[in-house]
Amino acid sequence: MTNKKRDKKKGANICSRCGSRGAVFQRLGLNLCRRCFREVAPEMGFKKYR
Repeated sequence: MTNKKRDKKKGANICSRCGSRGAVFQRLGLNLCRRCFREVAPEMGFKKYR
């Protein structure tokens, strides 16, 4: 079920893990929100340098 207003706007993308619509990373096909990304990033091989 798609919402026509959300097809190409800011909240159109949803997190594949929790379903939230804000701050979703699409790079590399992740489709994760920033909160979920921070939780699973070490398991995926991303390292924190700061």
